[in-house]
Amino acid sequence: MVHINRRDWVVVFLVSVSAFMVGLVVASSLNVVTYGVAEEPVETSEALEQLQLAYEKAVAAVDPAVVKVDVTLKVTAPPFIPFGSMPFDDDFFKRFFEEPPGHKREYKSYGEGSGVIVSPDGYVLTNNHVVEDAEKITVQLVDGREFDAQIIGCDPMTDIAVLKIDGKDLSVAKLGDSDMVRVGQIVLAIGHPLRQSHTVTAGIISAVGRSNVSLADYEDFIQTDAAINPGNSGGPLINLKGEVIGINTAIASYTGGYMGIGFAIPINMAKEIMEQLKESGRVVRGWLGVYIQPLTPEIVKEFNLPVDKGVLVADVIDGGPADKAGIERGDCIVKYNGESVDDMNELRLSVSRTKPGKNAEVEIYRGSKKMKFTVKIGELPQEDKGIMKKEGEEETAKIGIRVQELTDDIARELGYEGEKGVIITDVEYGSPAYESGLKRGDLILEVDKQKIETMSDFREAISRAKRKESVLFYVRSGEASHYVVVKLK
Repeated sequence: MVHINRRDWVVVFLVSVSAFMVGLVVASSLNVVTYGVAEEPVETSEALEQLQLAYEKAVAAVDPAVVKVDVTLKVTAPPFIPFGSMPFDDDFFKRFFEEPPGHKREYKSYGEGSGVIVSPDGYVLTNNHVVEDAEKITVQLVDGREFDAQIIGCDPMTDIAVLKIDGKDLSVAKLGDSDMVRVGQIVLAIGHPLRQSHTVTAGIISAVGRSNVSLADYEDFIQTDAAINPGNSGGPLINLKGEVIGINTAIASYTGGYMGIGFAIPINMAKEIMEQLKESGRVVRGWLGVYIQPLTPEIVKEFNLPVDKGVLVADVIDGGPADKAGIERGDCIVKYNGESVDDMNELRLSVSRTKPGKNAEVEIYRGSKKMKFTVKIGELPQEDKGIMKKEGEEETAKIGIRVQELTDDIARELGYEGEKGVIITDVEYGSPAYESGLKRGDLILEVDKQKIETMSDFREAISRAKRKESVLFYVRSGEASHYVVVKLK
């Protein structure tokens, strides 16, 4: 151990004090006090001033065109019965509470959102979910003026709605090009969240091309961390040039409030929808006439495909555009009009934007064989049907499903008239079938590409399949059919 005597300690102390005093002198010369705080305000850099000015100019350019949308809805409720039921069938309660048979009460409900004026003649872009089923819509401007708004058209598939107000000297927002949006760009959201008029929040573009968010049928969202809350719906997302690049529509949240993930409809998509709604009051979309599903490694293996990107044709609608062109169930679509197809949403968007009657080039793999087809695109039908469910009785333990043969009654109830097969009546939680996505109500049409019409066919096919590592099911869910690979090992 090194020993330090008293004289050495004194020397160390004097040196430390001298160093401290020198530090104070240096700090003073740099205009810094001992706590590291500037004695005088630090001059703002020119770049920072320009950025701040850009924020201010962007808001000033768009905010006057942002409107508050107030909605009145008529809601029908079932008859009012206190305490859940009439106690003791009492005449007193009947006289004062019971309503005539079949009578339903109507009452008013109120909602609000945001919108943005996009033309001098008073067209307003907002969300479909803001104005859907509205009895009355009132639009309030930044200067306090209020107008009754007319719905020009709504598109639930993209959540876009177009309103019209009759007013003079309207401020109009400039629409940008959402195809030029890049991750990391600074953006501002303007709207009326939580009843706070003309609120501006700032953030960046977190992602583009977001789909599978389950907010709309056609999704290509811009994701942002600019704060978006209830009431922001329908308001604009803008860049620092003061251009609208999106229509704010939803948030991802566990609480219902802001959590840093918001979604906006790209303005280019909104413009396309708006023009069609203004012209005809409805949106016309292209239709290929196929049901599709994602391409998984298991599907690639089962169908001997030489690619790992694309979408699988799960079913072809009889007499539809794809059927007439020669596309078959089990084909893998890899290109549409010369553009690579990487996922289902990409293909759906591309087809929807193709004008009905136009020809489209579709490139597919049928097994390992590459083929090309020219398809005359049709118009997407408007109707969309769901599916009901029904219990059943026979179990296939290893796979984890319970099935029964399709009867006429079940076929009518589930919409499977004219079909043959076995119906899944139950799926065991955590089983191979559950993990693969099979569900109650699915109609099994094939097992390992063998047609299934009876329970005997199914038992025989499953008996052979149990010796394999996986089983390929072809099932129908409502009107849609698709392939499912169930791993057994």
